[in-house]
Amino acid sequence: MVEVSGLTKYYGDFRAIQDVSFTAQRGEILGFLGPNGAGKTTTIRIISGFMPATEGTVTVEGFDVFKESPEVRRRIGYMPESPPLYHDMTVSSYLKFVARIKGVGRRQLPAALNEVLERCSLTEAASKLVSRLSKGFRQRVGLAQALIHNPPVLILDEPTIGLDPKQIIEIRRLIKQLSAERTVILSTHILPEVSQTCDKVVIINEGKIVVEKGLNELTQGMSLEEVFLRYVSKEEKEEEEKEAESEKNWSL
Repeated sequence: MVEVSGLTKYYGDFRAIQDVSFTAQRGEILGFLGPNGAGKTTTIRIISGFMPATEGTVTVEGFDVFKESPEVRRRIGYMPESPPLYHDMTVSSYLKFVARIKGVGRRQLPAALNEVLERCSLTEAASKLVSRLSKGFRQRVGLAQALIHNPPVLILDEPTIGLDPKQIIEIRRLIKQLSAERTVILSTHILPEVSQTCDKVVIINEGKIVVEKGLNELTQGMSLEEVFLRYVSKEEKEEEEKEAESEKNWSL
């Protein structure tokens, strides 16, 4: 389970996110949705322990991200938009290297490696150099490195970007299988990704959460695209109205 409460992050004078709060339960795929520049990646990096927040708290499986970072990192598998792959290593040697970094014991390593190779359909590519793999297989390796230590929480940032339709379907199917025993947060701006994969939706716009609801509840009588545009446009309209009111008061 992941609990995010009141996250705010400043870069100098620029406020990237403000008072971001939501929860993701075990066995649930949460779609973290928003337009480019909305604050998705900043939020994901804070949850993953890659950067501190200016304000707010995050707990992962009951552990505080800022006070108990080592414990949180053991429980999170993170796949960034561009997976950190070493192209001069074979798939197998790269995953062994990542496993050792993530604390997988020597005795447990062979079984852990075989499991992620099989689960991510990488068994036949295990001895190939990462540089020789297609974009789709590199994404699979990126997912495998996030899974190698069997974490209860999986955070995926744009996992299907750049893939062809067949590869997208395969990755979606794998994500659904993984969610049965994990908390999965899927960050994306691709609406079909959310509508075909997720149980719950959190929409962020201009650094603020504008809705947090179950997918079925959110899309009653509407498509996800219509819902998304409705909430994003609503926020933009409110900002315009505030600016107009401020200018009116100033002129008075």
